[in-house]
Amino acid sequence: MKNIMTLAFALLLSASMQAQNTNVTDVTKKTITTVKDSDGTKQVVKEQNIRAKQNIELENADSKALNKNLKDSPVEMVSTTTVTNPDGTTRTVAMDRSAAYQYNGVNYMLALDPSGYVVTDVNNVQIGLLRATTNNSFIFKGKNSISIGYFDVEGNLVLDTYDDASDKVTTRTFIKMER
Repeated sequence: MKNIMTLAFALLLSASMQAQNTNVTDVTKKTITTVKDSDGTKQVVKEQNIRAKQNIELENADSKALNKNLKDSPVEMVSTTTVTNPDGTTRTVAMDRSAAYQYNGVNYMLALDPSGYVVTDVNNVQIGLLRATTNNSFIFKGKNSISIGYFDVEGNLVLDTYDDASDKVTTRTFIKMER
């Protein structure tokens, strides 16, 4: 029994003495939006955490040289956004898609709201709401239509709308504008 305890203690010590093999950088950006309306003042707090993780690798790991050069390795970026609503509820967004988009020469803004995203035009008039589904797509509810949407590999918003009169699906692609 004494030997087992000694062996377990030795393994625990050796595991904790390992060198760090990764570089990790954490950055947190906090945005507080205050809205005044007839009900009073409300605050929406958006906190974005970005973690960059890179494995440390040596170019000539087997060489006998004392000083060794680092080899470039890929950086893994993980971004999570936490939104705290005025009523105190909190939700986590894996990827914040808030940005400016363009469709047929008209600019639109996609911004986080308490339940998903709100789509507005350049005059800040609400065009529709975008709500996440469980299968990585979105439901877009506009004034006269309901569509299913998703983001393509370039980050563009693609909306598929069913037209009952023609029995066809039309696709609209909102191009993400670069900042």
